[in-house]
Formats: sequence, C-alpha cells, structure tokens
Amino acid sequence: MRVRIRSEGTKVRRFVQHLTLGGSYLGRRFRLLPWQREVVLDLYRLNPDGTRKHRTAVLGIARKNGKTQFAAALALYHLCADTRDAAPEVVCAANTREQARILFREAARMVRMSPVLREICTVHRDRITCHATGGTFVTVSADAGLQQGLNPTFVVVDEYAQAKNSDLFDALTLGSATRREPLFLVISTAGPYPDGVFAKLVEYGARVNSGEEDDPSFWCRWFGVQPGEVVDHAAPEVWQRCNPSWSIMNQADFAAAVKRTPEPNFRMYRLNEFVRGGNVWLPHGVWDKLGATSDLLAPNDVIVVGVDAAHRNDSTAVVGVRLRDLHVEVLGHWEANPSDPHWRTPIYEVMDRLREVFATYSVVECVYDPAWFAVQAQILEDDGHPMVEFPNTVARMVPATAGAYTAVVDGELRHARQPELARHIGNTVLKADNRGERITKESPSSRRHIDLAVAFVMALHRARLYREVDNTSDGFLMDGGPSGADVFEDDEW
Repeated sequence: MRVRIRSEGTKVRRFVQHLTLGGSYLGRRFRLLPWQREVVLDLYRLNPDGTRKHRTAVLGIARKNGKTQFAAALALYHLCADTRDAAPEVVCAANTREQARILFREAARMVRMSPVLREICTVHRDRITCHATGGTFVTVSADAGLQQGLNPTFVVVDEYAQAKNSDLFDALTLGSATRREPLFLVISTAGPYPDGVFAKLVEYGARVNSGEEDDPSFWCRWFGVQPGEVVDHAAPEVWQRCNPSWSIMNQADFAAAVKRTPEPNFRMYRLNEFVRGGNVWLPHGVWDKLGATSDLLAPNDVIVVGVDAAHRNDSTAVVGVRLRDLHVEVLGHWEANPSDPHWRTPIYEVMDRLREVFATYSVVECVYDPAWFAVQAQILEDDGHPMVEFPNTVARMVPATAGAYTAVVDGELRHARQPELARHIGNTVLKADNRGERITKESPSSRRHIDLAVAFVMALHRARLYREVDNTSDGFLMDGGPSGADVFEDDEW
C-alpha cells in the first residue's frame, strides 16, 4: 500500500516545468530530472495543519548537475506563485557579487523567455519585481558587508562551501521573524573548508537524518561521496553514482578532467567530497554492517569501560565493551554546543553516570586517558572502582588502533547502532609516520569530535586482552575475575 505524502511539491513542479532552460538546452522546457522531482517533493512536505514542515534546507551536489538553474527556478516560484506570505521577498545570496549574479542572470533569462512571467514581472538591472504578488527578487553578497533591513520569505545561498564565516547567512536567517513560513535553501558543492560553516551545516543535517538530532524543520540531502566513504576517484561507476544528472552530462569530459585536474579538486567539484587533512580510518560501510540492536548490554554483564574526557568546548565519552562477544555501546556522552563558547563538561554528571555504570555492570576495568580526568579517576579509585590509566600516546594508541581496525574489518564485534558513535568514528583520520598508525583528528583545531572513537578503541583494546587471558584460564573472567591491575602490569601493555 502506497503512503501518500502531503507536499506542496506538486504545485512547485508544475510551475517549474513551464519555465525554459538555458545553456546547451536554450529554449527547451524545464523537465525536472528524477532527483529534482524527489527533492521538490521532499523539500516541500507539509505538516498535518498544512504548514511547511521544513524551514532550513541543505542540498549538497557536485558541479555541472544543474543546481544553479534548479535554484533559480525555485526562487521564481517563491516570487511569483507562493501565496503563503504577502509581498514575498526573494534573496539570492553568495560570497561574491559575481557569484550571486550568476543565479540572478539565470532567473532573469527565465522571466524573459516565459510569456506568462513577462506579463507579470519586470527585470531591472539589480532586481526582479513581480506585479502580481508585489514581490521582489534581489541579490546580496558577503563581500558587500552584512545585509540588514531585509525581510526575506525565501533565501537561496549559493556555493556556501566557499564561505569563511556565517555572518551573511545569520543576518538573512535572523531577518525573517515577521514572516509566516520562510524557507532558507543552502545549495553548494563541497569546498576547501572541511571545518567551515557549510561543513557544519552538512554535519548537523547528517545528525538530523540519522535521528541523533530531533529537528523536523531541518532538511538535508547529499549527493556525492558520503562522510567517511573511501572511493576510487578515477572509477566511472563512482562518477555516475555521485552525479544524479549523469544521464544528461558530458561523460567524456569526466575522463578528460580526471587526467588533468589535481585529485583534491576533482574530488571536491566532480564527486562532491570534502577533502580532509588525513586518510579516513575505516573502509566505507564496514561499521554500519556490524550494527545489532537485539542483544544490548544487560545488568551484570562483564564489561570494560573506556573514558575519554575533556574540559571545555569538546566532548566527554564513556563506552562499554562486553567481554563475551565484544558488543560495543555508548554509556555516556556529553558534547559541546557549537553555539555556546562557554560550554564546560558537567563533570558531576559524568561522575554520577560512571557510578551508575559500576553499580549496573560487572566492570573489570575502567580505562581512561588521564588528561582532564586524573583527579576524578583518583576519586573513583578511592571508592574501590578498578581505574586504569591509558594515556593517549603514540606508544599506546598505535597497537590499540591496529587491533580495533582488525576487529572491525574481520567482524569480531557488534555495536548498538548509536549515531553519535558512528559520527565520531567517521570523523577520525589515520595518522601514519615512522612510529606507526593511530587515529586522530584531521587537524588540532578541528571541531569534528572523535572522543567516542578514542574511548571505543581504548576499551576494545583492553577487552581483547582480557579475552586472550580468558581463553587460557577456564573462563574465570566471564564469571567476574580479578581487576585489570591484577591481570596486566604496565610493562605488559
């Protein structure tokens, strides 16, 4: 049975398909491609009361997929056919005046080539006015300074990946407080700032799509290389998968471009991939395949706990690994709010949660990085809990990283499909030098947290050592054996 989706998308599609294309298809009717039809239907979903479900939308797509014409067509719909707000104000924003005018020129051309729109619209040098709705279409740019006094009903931000800050976007989004149903569309290709404002929006969208964030007003769709995915940039099947308009693209141009274009640029602009400062740690998809929600941690399970703590503007992670089957589960997570520069780890909450963990499970060892947690660990140890230091040093993380990689790739473990853990693992990169390979952030200043991944690697490393001991000692640990201090001395790490 098909479930009917309430959407304004049908109306939007009818409007768009009366417009005409430019470029190589000059004069032809705008026939939406399958991916464009799906986007329109999903983007303009309605709530049960008939209001629009989404307020902010992010569309990531590689260059040459027709995104500028698509965005111009949607802008004209909001100028000429959207009746949700009187006197609509449509704004095309970009980082530079020239970039903003590319979309404006495309919209102006569509107006001039449409007999209906020519009757109700006037194209001026720097704006389009619609006499039927009393609306205006204007362009703004970051290099012209902050844009105050605007009251937009629809904003399309083009190539936001090139922006170095969010000043223009913030000024526009905060200017629509008096509008009933404004819509803000960010449409861009991945760019050179993997920690930039666009990357943060994309990351937030991924968290919304996974269910980690509850924000039904936010919509995100990403065409291209997914975060954490490893692909062969020279493979034609990858080109096709990453470009939804492949059927109408010049496919021979890809074969020529991959030979003459630097690999990072080809990945960014043709595959829509953020090129980061390191190698992705795990092969794409291997972590997802190990997810299982049927046998979660239960009281009295024998586990090793890993803790990676922070003081401020980062995150603190508590991860448990069950000895009998290496099941991995997040037991606590506190992460900085990006909009709160004064955020501090709620250390008393962390301590209370760890005491709950000790009371609930049979914890043979709580392994922790002493940075920002040495005092708290001493308190817990004085209370009789098995606390063991595991400094995040090269000597310790190289074998721990190698062991975790083997366990994941060989399918030795299972995890509880928790999106925050998957996100942190996807944020890790592999640093390699003459001392070995270990997981790390892509850069010291990166705000893409990896603390859950670090806690997981530490706990898994110790759990696998316990299992090796258990395999030669008649299973005494599975029934609750001696603490880690009794089993492994420092020189055995």
